[in-house]
Amino acid sequence: MKMKIKPTFLALTVLLVTGMVQAQDFNFPTDPAKEAKAREYNAAYTDYMKADQFVEATKPLNWLLVNVPELNESIYINGVKIYDGAAKSVTDEAQKSIYQDSVMAIYDKRGVTYGNETKWIENKAYYGYQYYKGDKDKLKIPIADFEKAVEINGTMNYQMTAAYFDLVYRNYAYNEAYTPEEVLAIHDSVNKILDKAAESGTDVSSQKGNLEQLLVAMELIDCDFIENTLGAKLAADPTNEVLADQIFKYSVQYKCYSSQAFLTALEMKHAKEPSFSTSQVIGMRYLQDDNLPKAEEIWDQALTLAENDNQKADAQMELSKIYAKQGKKSAARSAAKEAANLDSSRTSDVYSMIAAMYMNSFNDCKGGVSVIKDRSVFIAAYNAYQRAGDSEGMGKARSQFPSKEEVFTEGMQVGETLSTGCWIGESVTLATRD
Repeated sequence: MKMKIKPTFLALTVLLVTGMVQAQDFNFPTDPAKEAKAREYNAAYTDYMKADQFVEATKPLNWLLVNVPELNESIYINGVKIYDGAAKSVTDEAQKSIYQDSVMAIYDKRGVTYGNETKWIENKAYYGYQYYKGDKDKLKIPIADFEKAVEINGTMNYQMTAAYFDLVYRNYAYNEAYTPEEVLAIHDSVNKILDKAAESGTDVSSQKGNLEQLLVAMELIDCDFIENTLGAKLAADPTNEVLADQIFKYSVQYKCYSSQAFLTALEMKHAKEPSFSTSQVIGMRYLQDDNLPKAEEIWDQALTLAENDNQKADAQMELSKIYAKQGKKSAARSAAKEAANLDSSRTSDVYSMIAAMYMNSFNDCKGGVSVIKDRSVFIAAYNAYQRAGDSEGMGKARSQFPSKEEVFTEGMQVGETLSTGCWIGESVTLATRD
């Protein structure tokens, strides 16, 4: 199914370097009659060009291009200006097309006669972009010229990148000329050109914005594509770091964080350049997937990669959750308290969590001998909720305190100190719920 071209509003501002025609020796014919005609036509087309009479200039210029092609490189440099100007001067579409094709032919003939493609191949490509971007067959010409420019120059003028990628976009839409993966590879190669320009201090935000606008318009990427297409390729080639970087970038851009492809790419990125931020995301994914051993391992590593107390507190809080899920309640409490020590703003959350663990430990800790001792865990929970500033939690815990009757029956006194025992191991002051 062919994609329809969507309207995109690209700010394509490119300075075409037409080149200065330097004073050079002219290679006039040795035949006197032909020499006289060549001199006459050379002067005529130049006069017409200076007067912006481009259509008139094409006639003597064409004679020179056909009959004395090695007269001087200036006839090709000026020829581009003349035929482009002629194309803009006429309203007849067929004639306009002839003049535009002539611009491209002049570049080709210049290449055959004088070479020097490195000096003008990008300009030719950009003229081709302007002329042929709406022609599904001819747009392949400037695409080839842009790619040849990169081949022979090693790069592309950063200002040309949006024009080139717009052609790729159109070729994909009109001709289904690429697979989605090939489009993404081209997109990445163009982005590298822009990144290099940015390193030298050039503002490439406009060009990057144009590229992303076009890529979005192509509707290539979604979470299914990342997982099922790119992810499948990475699974088949698990050492492909370029593909992993691509998956990571697009997963972040399109918010596809739950896929296995994203996790695999992130693991590769972390293995190569471990950081707190990458270990943080991986750890959260492991915890989400209930892979507790791996989650504990990565958060232990995150603790060593943390750059400040806030990050260390994050790691300790996550470790406390993991320990709690593993039933390591004492370790969970210790990690949570360490998080509060590192970041006092977490105190409320930490002690609410500890209180909840105490509340949930009644069945595990009760000995069945003393109701008072068994229910002391709720007094410990009440104290933790109080430290958290959680009045609702305090009320829930207090409702589970022993009654006055139970205290009397066991021959104890309100205000006595007793130990909760069990893993909680706290001393609390006996109180009743009534």
